[in-house]
Formats: sequence, C-alpha cells, structure tokens
Amino acid sequence: MQVTETLNSGLKREIKVTVPAGDLESRMITRLNEVKDKVRINGFRPGKVPMPHLRKVYGKSVMAEVVNDILSNSVRHIIADRGEKAAMQPEVKMTEDEKEADKILSGGADFEFEVAYEVLPAIEVKDVSGISVNRPVYDVPETEIDEQVRRVAESTRTYAAKDGKAKDGDRLSIDFVGRIDGEAFEGGAGNDQPLVIGSKQFIPGFEEQLVGAKAGDERKVTVTFPEDYGAAHLAGKEAVFDVTVKEVAAPGELELNDETAKALGLESLDRLREIVKGQLENQYGSMTRQKVKRQLLDQLDAAYTFEAPSKLVDAEFNNIWSQVNRDLEAAGRTFADEETTEEEARAEYLKLAERRVRLGLVLAEIGEKAGVQVADDEVQRALFETVRRFPANQQQEAFEFYRDNPNALASLRAPLFEEKVIDHLMTQIAVTDNKVTKDELMAEDEAEEAAAEKPAKKKSAKKSEAKAAEDGEGEAAEAKKKAPAKKKAAKAEDGE
Repeated sequence: MQVTETLNSGLKREIKVTVPAGDLESRMITRLNEVKDKVRINGFRPGKVPMPHLRKVYGKSVMAEVVNDILSNSVRHIIADRGEKAAMQPEVKMTEDEKEADKILSGGADFEFEVAYEVLPAIEVKDVSGISVNRPVYDVPETEIDEQVRRVAESTRTYAAKDGKAKDGDRLSIDFVGRIDGEAFEGGAGNDQPLVIGSKQFIPGFEEQLVGAKAGDERKVTVTFPEDYGAAHLAGKEAVFDVTVKEVAAPGELELNDETAKALGLESLDRLREIVKGQLENQYGSMTRQKVKRQLLDQLDAAYTFEAPSKLVDAEFNNIWSQVNRDLEAAGRTFADEETTEEEARAEYLKLAERRVRLGLVLAEIGEKAGVQVADDEVQRALFETVRRFPANQQQEAFEFYRDNPNALASLRAPLFEEKVIDHLMTQIAVTDNKVTKDELMAEDEAEEAAAEKPAKKKSAKKSEAKAAEDGEGEAAEAKKKAPAKKKAAKAEDGE
C-alpha cells in the first residue's frame, strides 16, 4: 500500500492511497481460503472446490469485502501511523466509473482512493495555577427554608366550600376558554381547574380579576402574556378568557407538624425540612457552579489561541444557528426585531462556535493528560435520567436508541467528562469564596445573561444556544406550557 500526501496546509490534509492489484489479489485469496470449507457448490464436496472455480463464483463479492475493509480500517490506521488524529470522519473519494470499478473488483487494476481530513491541533497543556476565580456563596437562611416548607405543605391544606365572594387565599374551581384575536389557542382551555387566589400560579393579572367572584359567576378575564413567556407563540400577546366559577372554597388552618409531613409521604417534619434545605442548596449551588465555570472557561479561552478545525466549527455553528432560527420562527420575530442583522448575528454566533470548539478541545486534552475517566455506571445513570424525561410510552424506544447508537451514547458521556475535568481544574486553581445575598446572586445571573445575549438583544434568539454554548452545557428540553399556564417554578418550590 502506497500513501502519498497531496495537501498539508494548516490543519487540512489530503492523501492518495494506492493498493496494488497484487495486494488485493493476495487478500482476496486469503479470504477465499477461509471460506472454502464452508461453501456449498453443486458437484463438489465441501472443501474440495478448486480455487479457480471458487474465485469465478465468489471472487467479485469477496473482493468487494476486501475493498470495504480497506476503506473501513486502513484509513484509520494510515492516519494513526502518520501520528495524527482526525477531527471528524475523513472524506473518502474513489472512482465512480463503473468500468474502472469492475476492473478493480476483477483484480485487473490497482485500487486508488483519496482521503481528505482535518487534524486535531497539537495542544500543550498549560499551568493553570495562575487562574483565580471568585465563587459566590449564598447560605440559605432558616427563614427561607421555613417559607419553602410552608409552600410545599400548602398541598395538604384543606378547603371548605362557602357561599359569598372569593377573596385572597380562597380556592376556586373554574372552567375557562382563552382566545387571542377571537381565536382559541392550544392549551388555552380547561375544566375544573383549581386556582388559589394569591398563589401567583397563573399568568400575571389573571387571579386578581377573579377576586369578588361567586359560584356560578361568569367573567371575562383579559391578560397579556409576559414577553419572556415559555410558549414563544403566546409571548407578549393579549388574551381574553371566558371563565366560569364553579365553586369558591375557604382555606382551613395550615399546620406544620409531623402529620403534615406524613401526608406528603415523609416520616417527619424534620425530614421535610432536610429535603427542602437540600433542594434549595442544590438550586443555588448550581447557579454558583455556572458562575465559577464561566470565569474558568473565560480564562482558559484567553490562555489558548490556536486554529480550530473548520469542520468542527461548522458543525457547532450549524447547531447554534438552527436553534436561533427556530426560536425566531416560533416567536414570529426577525433579526431586525432583535436589533441586529442576519450578517451580524452570523458573525457573533460563529465566534461563539469557534470558542466552544476550542474550549472543548482544551478540556479534552487536559482531561486526557490528567487521566480523567467516566465510568460505565455513570453513563448508565445519565442514560436512565435522560430516558426518564421522555413520555412513558416513548421511554423504551428512547432507551433502545441510545443503547444501539454509540454516537448517541457518547453524547451522554461527553458532558459527564467535561464536568469531571472542571472538578479536576478546580483543585488546581485559586478559588476565593465570597458570601453573597440571594438578590446579589440573582442579579449577577441577570448581568451575565445580558452579556451573553448579544447580538440578539431581546427575547427569542438571545437564549437559543448562545448561553448553553457559553456555559458548556448540553441539550435542554423545554416542556410545552399551557395557558393560562402556571409559571415555571424551581424544583424546590414545587417540592419535587
């Protein structure tokens, strides 16, 4: 086999591979010898078929197998022997002329093909001891835990039907139908829907317009969906709901004790407080980690400057750009509405894709040098957690998809590996803890989001893939919201 380099420019490589006809012939004969005892041909005893006859019957099909094996395995070995690593699957070109192909399969011509690929850049891992980050730490106060416990326990509160007008704290049972511009919309209707006035479960302004209603009343409730509403096709739009109040019920006394916890499936009030505290700490701890991670990635990005493989950048950009356009389309907006142009947005998101690819390569190299490993049981747990997010009737299909597709399974391993590399780096860099208030923690979040939202400055394209890419996060599935749907709450607030 003869390998000739035809292009070496930056990260781009092209090579020409020639496999002599004699070499092909030798491989084919070896395979025919391997199968001669197994084939059955009329007129010949097993293992006694003459090689010329065996070649006449099976020669082309076996030669095709030889060629496919060369393409499948030899390319990988050739690149490895050159001391290179391909950034993506190499592109292989060979003759499309049927006569030439037939000549090769008949053993009458050399097999020639060309391979084009990009190599991964050589990355020298740098000392990170000079990197320093500030870690904002929010200590959850007992008062917040108490408030959260009370919210969770609200589900155990009893209500008794009453005559008279509804007031703050009362629970209504309502039927409703919502319309935008006179047309009903998906998710805009419900029957026997419970609603506690003052709970802020529904979109702003909805509950307030039902204060003073009595059982049997019919009311028109006019509200405007928030600009950042989860269902983009409803965001910022005015809707009118025809509401029928079927019952008004007054709240009973809410007691916080062991019996309340048992009604929630827990053994004691102390256990409930412990769970709620853990959920809150995890929630705020996740925010803290993302802030620290962003600081670390920013400094790594500044420390490593190298050419990123264009194919990887293109693939990353296409993922981001597709999401940006889906968000714009769902919101019914344009780049002009986002105070930018398509050209400016493309340029910004291309920079984002380049950054993400470079950081991914840097983290991969650091992790490899540090011996970071992701155990199979960790991937298995991630698989089960991913499958759990699918509807029950799709979970088995999703599980089989990941199990049978190595690339899909690798997509679960990659973020686990990245987080482990971040954990490793956190032991190597200087970390300063800063106590902050809840408002300070949230305000910093908003400031960081605002910085990450360029060039899309409003609501639709801004949060598409940009923030996820900056944070090194993977996929995120957003549940479809119904109107006048409940606002999305944190897990701790739902007591889940």
